[in-house]
Amino acid sequence: MTWTSAFGRACGWLLDRIVHGLALTRISPNVLTFLGLVINIAAAFLFGHANAANGDRMFFLAGVVIFGAGIFDMVDGRVARRINKVTVFGSFFDSVIDRYSDVVLFFGLLVYYGRINRFRYVVLVAFVMITSLMVSYTRARAEALIGQCKVGFMERPERIVLILLGAIFNHWGVMAPVLWILAVLSTITVAHRIVYTYQNTKHLAPLS
Repeated sequence: MTWTSAFGRACGWLLDRIVHGLALTRISPNVLTFLGLVINIAAAFLFGHANAANGDRMFFLAGVVIFGAGIFDMVDGRVARRINKVTVFGSFFDSVIDRYSDVVLFFGLLVYYGRINRFRYVVLVAFVMITSLMVSYTRARAEALIGQCKVGFMERPERIVLILLGAIFNHWGVMAPVLWILAVLSTITVAHRIVYTYQNTKHLAPLS
């Protein structure tokens, strides 16, 4: 057994214990989903209150908070299945809250770059915010037409991991290249989904 597989198994065991403990409380999975948003709002608050003097520390704390929010994001669906509370509304609610969680983190970064007068990065973060929403929207709209559209790389888990890395390692200036990567790959993902949907709808009759 390699150390990577052992680490993966240990993380899987820990996640299962967390899910088991939450399932015993009979907490609503929708409450867990909402708590993830609340925690991300705290991370956005840390981003927004960073400045030239305390930026590295505030960004690091924001990264830790985002990691905590990610745990809720991973367990809400598992808890729902464990306590047999999987619902159509729960899936819808999870998607809506995920969009708010995305936007609120970028909003915190908008405030930060605005406060330190980095106009170029204010525009960049705004662009990334738009493309992140478009990645989700193009998939949702395409799947309403063709059933499935999972093409493209920059899904929400990838975005969260990149933002987390940018926050944790901001001392070395990692957040700036992370934002450029998000801008480029999210745009490519949106374009890929548009092309994929076009190719799979050419034979379909127009909607009445």
